[in-house]
Amino acid sequence: MAAAGLDRVIRAEDVAHMGITEVIRHAPRVYSSYRSLVSSIRQRRPNVAILIDFPDVNFRLARELKKLDVPVIYFVSPQLWAWKRRRLRWVQQRVNRMMVIFPFEERFYRARGVDAEFVGHPLAQLPLPSIPRDEYAATYGLDPSKPWIALLPGSRWKEITAHLDTLIELTYRFPGKCNFILPVASTIDREKLAKAISGYDEWLPSDTDAALKLHNLYLVPDAREALLHARASVVASGTATVQAAVIGNPFVVVYRVSSLTFRLAKRLVRYPREIWNPTQPDPDGNPPIAMVNLIAGRRIVPELLQDNFTASNIVALLLPLLGDTPERARMIADLAEVRRALLPSTGVNSIQQVSDAVDALLAENYAASRPKASANV
Repeated sequence: MAAAGLDRVIRAEDVAHMGITEVIRHAPRVYSSYRSLVSSIRQRRPNVAILIDFPDVNFRLARELKKLDVPVIYFVSPQLWAWKRRRLRWVQQRVNRMMVIFPFEERFYRARGVDAEFVGHPLAQLPLPSIPRDEYAATYGLDPSKPWIALLPGSRWKEITAHLDTLIELTYRFPGKCNFILPVASTIDREKLAKAISGYDEWLPSDTDAALKLHNLYLVPDAREALLHARASVVASGTATVQAAVIGNPFVVVYRVSSLTFRLAKRLVRYPREIWNPTQPDPDGNPPIAMVNLIAGRRIVPELLQDNFTASNIVALLLPLLGDTPERARMIADLAEVRRALLPSTGVNSIQQVSDAVDALLAENYAASRPKASANV
């Protein structure tokens, strides 16, 4: 969006934090940024607003926009169907159109009187990466004769530090010869990550390249390419699980947060029956957290959370996915169903549908009041 001419008043990556304790710690900075953004909105008086995800900020922005009679389109729904459902009234009061990217969200909102439309998931509409496997191997120094396993620990440093030690342990405990591919998100400093890997244990050499070679670990820039060519993957819960699903790569979901955050989340998260049957928890009493399982309406990929997220548990779940096994074939078929469910039913891509909704709201706004010289979004 910045490349298209967007004026970035506040950088989202500077104020985006996950986990209850993490958000509390960074609250002063987030609130200061929010006040700057509200001030900018009052000065510029936009004709229409597109709010994208980020509910802790965007619901408050929607209130300010409502005061200014600015119509609001909300693209990528916050997970009100999982927790904080009391915020639903804010959607009903402040949002003109909800443009949702998961099919069950449309059912959830419409049943509660919200003008919602499923527009498809943008990731499901992307073409597959075009780089061939042999070229990919040559580019990043991978051994094409070995199976490749992708490791996706997250796109935030906090997530990476929570997951990295177990994933590094996996690389030297995994039986058989394979290469591990770790995509580095654009939000992460590659050298910082390489140094964190080389400093994981005392016996590792301080030279980062040597440390990576000891683990047959290769840092690459693109997650989708890694998922396309990997035989299987270990993926931290989040958007990357949807990436893996639409590409069709079999994977294991992992996640770890602070003990307090997990205990609070377990008490607070409650899915409505149109999304998940509450009588289907895992052996520890947890509902699924992987979006892929919620879309499917059943557990199609395994989840290792908190203390269950260990190297030995990952090995046990990954091994059946590497060979030509019934487990691998079944998961690939299930992931294909998820991808089909995420495609827009109209055939029009999701971004175009949001753009059309903006045009419609602008037209309604102009019809209701004197047209302005220019339209700012």
